[in-house]
Amino acid sequence: MRKQLEFQQVIGYTFQQAGLLQQALTHSSYANEKRMKRHSDNERLEFLGDAVLEVVSSEYLYSHFPDMPEGELTKLRASLVCEPTLAYCTKELHLGDYLLLGRGEDRTGGRNRSSILSDALEAVIGAIYLDGGFASAKEFILKFILTDIEHKQLFYDSKTILQETVQGRGLGAMDYKLIGESGPDHDKMFQVELRIGGRKKSTGEGHTKKAAEQEAAYKALIQLHVSEAKSAGAAVSSQQ
Repeated sequence: MRKQLEFQQVIGYTFQQAGLLQQALTHSSYANEKRMKRHSDNERLEFLGDAVLEVVSSEYLYSHFPDMPEGELTKLRASLVCEPTLAYCTKELHLGDYLLLGRGEDRTGGRNRSSILSDALEAVIGAIYLDGGFASAKEFILKFILTDIEHKQLFYDSKTILQETVQGRGLGAMDYKLIGESGPDHDKMFQVELRIGGRKKSTGEGHTKKAAEQEAAYKALIQLHVSEAKSAGAAVSSQQ
């Protein structure tokens, strides 16, 4: 109960029906282990939250990108509500710390697993919708998900965008190299190094090699954008 009160402070929303929040934070592994009654876990709330998230994100993108065609809107929405991006959003909330997991799931790194975190986030949305209505759910989504869209899109498409950027600028060959592994087999962390033109550009880590590569690519993109902005600023200054 104390943790649930703490989580409500984190998200800035107070539940009138505390049972809805508990259900949203209850993974099926915990419900099965505790032999809770049917539908006590967060799977049905996740289903509802997913639908609410799609409506809110669609409305938001439609309003904020009036010149963007349907195909691009669909692609952008997909990048914002996909599993990796939603899991990324939960870091700010420390959502994993508040989940009710079975002992086995907890031991095997469930609190950091993208699928569990993204599902739980959607379940929280569903719970807020049932407790406080559409406006409350929308406020939560706008506050914690539909923010910093440019960076989240970069995060989602980082490997593809980086490949296109490197090729477009003629920066040389790009490759990812596994430089380390840590943790037990059921909860591995992989570290990779990204090299561009034979030079180390960034490193990344994750519970899968793909996730580690994605983080390394995202970091490299941010670096490239920063250096590009500095070059543009220097060029403007020299002309004045």
